[in-house]
Amino acid sequence: MRTALRVIDSISEYTAMIGRWLALALVLVMTYEVFMRHVFGFSNMWAHELPMMLGASLYALGYAYVQRLDAHIRVDILYVRLSPRGRAIIDVLGALVFLFPIMIIVIYSSITAAEFAWMRNERWALSIWFPPLAPVRTVIAAGFCLLLLQGGARFIRDLHILIRNKPYE
Repeated sequence: MRTALRVIDSISEYTAMIGRWLALALVLVMTYEVFMRHVFGFSNMWAHELPMMLGASLYALGYAYVQRLDAHIRVDILYVRLSPRGRAIIDVLGALVFLFPIMIIVIYSSITAAEFAWMRNERWALSIWFPPLAPVRTVIAAGFCLLLLQGGARFIRDLHILIRNKPYE
């Protein structure tokens, strides 16, 4: 079990590294676009829309890493005052009631959208550039799958705290 959890954590770390490179690409493309627009009065359509695709991919690849760090936003008024076991109870219930059911629905929807985009060669219709949407839709679907995987790892660790009353190392 420890090996499986380490593998899941490694995958999240690896996708975060990919996300770091996407963030660099996003900054470079945005810098290019702003420079061209303000210095030369020239704007490229691709330099306006590519950052949206890079940003969506960056967010999607970051979902699992943020779950790995336990850094998703929550209301901490009561949660921080609870014992580790109390936090684990809330996390387990939250995963069972919210995370797993919602992720199953979102993953099904995003995989369906990605399949459609690949089969139909879907393009971004609101653009003059008409970039393909399949790669971005695929990355988003993969990001949600990785979030579910990392959420499962967190769930196992929380269950261990509930059962053994100590963290899973």
